[in-house]
Amino acid sequence: YYPYIKISVHEFTADGRLKRSEAYSAVEAYLSTNSSRSANRLKAEMSSRDSNSLVLTMDDHELVADHFAGVKVRWVASKIANPTQPGLYHPAQPERRFYRLTFHKRHRQLITDEYLPHVVRVGKEIRTRNRQRKLFTNSPNYKWPTYKHTMWSHINFEHPATFETMGLDPAKKKDIIDDLVTFTESREFYSRIGKAWKRGYLLYGPPGTGKSTMIAAMANLLNYDVYDLELTAVKDNTELRKLLIETTSKSIIVIEDIDCSLDLTGQRKKNQKWLSDEERDGKQTEKEIGVAAAAAGGVGGGSSRVTLSGLLNFIDGLWSACGGERLIVFTTNYVEKLDPALIRRGRMDKHIELSYCSFEAFKVLARNYLKLDEEEGDDHPMFATVERLMKEMKITPADVAENLMPKSPLDDADTCLSRLILAMEEAKEAAEMEREVAAARKLVEEKEKKVVGMVNGSPENGVAPH
Repeated sequence: YYPYIKISVHEFTADGRLKRSEAYSAVEAYLSTNSSRSANRLKAEMSSRDSNSLVLTMDDHELVADHFAGVKVRWVASKIANPTQPGLYHPAQPERRFYRLTFHKRHRQLITDEYLPHVVRVGKEIRTRNRQRKLFTNSPNYKWPTYKHTMWSHINFEHPATFETMGLDPAKKKDIIDDLVTFTESREFYSRIGKAWKRGYLLYGPPGTGKSTMIAAMANLLNYDVYDLELTAVKDNTELRKLLIETTSKSIIVIEDIDCSLDLTGQRKKNQKWLSDEERDGKQTEKEIGVAAAAAGGVGGGSSRVTLSGLLNFIDGLWSACGGERLIVFTTNYVEKLDPALIRRGRMDKHIELSYCSFEAFKVLARNYLKLDEEEGDDHPMFATVERLMKEMKITPADVAENLMPKSPLDDADTCLSRLILAMEEAKEAAEMEREVAAARKLVEEKEKKVVGMVNGSPENGVAPH
């Protein structure tokens, strides 16, 4: 007769072993507080929030006791080595980790109905309290074993960008912030209308206009993790799906420079070898487009066989609903090159143009970089010159920021503003000269065409003039 019951909480879920168990993470967080006080063997790791402190957790095969409503239970951190020997076609597999809870069977109802929900609730609270945002990236598929191994690697996300420091028109900034905050508070709304709780953002504009900074500001505003997806490192649509499954809620999935990631920009026009006349007329379905692309060796034609159809399913197909509270963000310098099916409303719900620096955006940057208060900034005598030049030429926020940045301890606000004005005047002169050269070249070309036309139409060439 054995009077005890044992419950195991494994690190990876049993349904396909694709995703780390949330229950395991909650138990791990719950026990971290208790074990640091009572366990005899501990593991020490650097804190993700403070690089000068250590975090203590239970070591493998360590036992700790816990008490709840007068009942004593025991937790053991265990692991099982994979018995399969690694080989050429069978890479080494990670160990299987789990926590095992042991308690007397007369307390079964108390443990299952009250204690375990208590552990999960407190564990999630601890995780939220100690949460450090992370920046994830996917690695080339060939480096990863196929069994129980995450497809993402990460570092702590410590980008300092905020909407307050961004050089952006105040009205546009408020519109974006309101849209983001409304999304985070709309769980019931999305459930009521039968849509997955996600939203797509397309950020487009010339290089240096703050697209990457915008993503960092969004993550800091919402306290979301960031998944930076490199499409060229994804083997095929199946791997893309697995990557999606391993992302968490409260996250931003980013594909930067999507026009350069794969050949998704003009595939309906460029890949004529596998497109029918019907598709070229816009009548073929998106699924058929993906099948045709796969048959031709993938959209990119190289090692990656991710198709447009696979990417569309990633954004808003059935698999996109496997988690909640996610943002999907695409960035591009050339929005006109992207396939309309990729960026239509419902996939990329909000299109945000990040263009050249406006005078209002400049004032935000000037106050941040030069430590000017609002009244001092608006009344600064050099601001009028900057405003005039901005009406006459184009400059990106990145170029403005670079010129406003002090280059020596002696640089004051006037020095930095003078440097910016000089750079703008030089850029204006260069643009005017370029326009003059282009106009002269066009004039020469028109004259050459006229001469060629006269020669071709002359009687000397056997062609009667019209």
